[in-house]
Amino acid sequence: MEVSQFIADTGFGLVNAGIFALAAVGFTLQFSVTNVLNIAFGALMSLAAFLAYELNVVVGANIWLALAVAGIGSGLISVLLNRGLIQPFLRRGTNFFGMVVVTIALDLIVEYAIEAIWGTNFFHYNVNTGSPVKFGGFLFTHLQLVSIGIAVAGMIVIQLLLRRTKLGKAMRASSCDARLAKVCGIRTSRVYDAGWFISGVLAGVSGVILGLSLGTFSFTLGDEYLIVIIAATMLGGIGQAYGAMLGALVIGLVTQWSSLVISSSYSEVVAFLILILVLLFRPQGIVSGVAVDRQMTA
Repeated sequence: MEVSQFIADTGFGLVNAGIFALAAVGFTLQFSVTNVLNIAFGALMSLAAFLAYELNVVVGANIWLALAVAGIGSGLISVLLNRGLIQPFLRRGTNFFGMVVVTIALDLIVEYAIEAIWGTNFFHYNVNTGSPVKFGGFLFTHLQLVSIGIAVAGMIVIQLLLRRTKLGKAMRASSCDARLAKVCGIRTSRVYDAGWFISGVLAGVSGVILGLSLGTFSFTLGDEYLIVIIAATMLGGIGQAYGAMLGALVIGLVTQWSSLVISSSYSEVVAFLILILVLLFRPQGIVSGVAVDRQMTA
């Protein structure tokens, strides 16, 4: 194994880790606030990727403007899906695993709606990747550097939101004990809406960046990588935003390094193997907490 190839794969792994971190934080943040494991997250990633495609290719908008609009649109759609479908089931007393089935059905509905509208072809954005840039021994394109920058900025914003804002404190309180938070005057319904919106925005942004990173994408984009996102979330500790960041870094690097010894087409298999090992030996994840309280380690 050549050292140069290892360094190159480490660079690609960091790009992937940034994308997975955005998605994993969105996935786990929404779960920690609402106690709903949203399997439709992958479909939202795909939907945002196609919304950005329409803006970038059809309308002619700049790709970064398209990314921002698609991210916000995905957040709003996430809130609407919660209010129109998820909340009615919760009010009827549907249990945790029943809600998992509901979100699986929702994922299929959204995915095949995308297929019905855009078809099964592969699509790509109108964007210039830029010339390679050597950075600390790594070789990145301008597009990859911007993608990493967006991921890092997103992580900083989430950290500041959770630690420094009134909304973040309300989300953390609702995550710990929703009933007590409500008694203390926190409007949990608005907190839940915020959780779904932020989760949807992160799903949308990560979906568009993933499409940019891959070069081409289809209607199965999000669902193809959902197992990787879940693996990163479970490795870090379900419901733990900082754990999701750490889990995404490990998954991004390990799946990329695995291509040095096996075909890169098996990266999802490697992520699935990591998920199985985590569930067998440390189901609470690296950063334990929420999963222990919410039936995730039963």
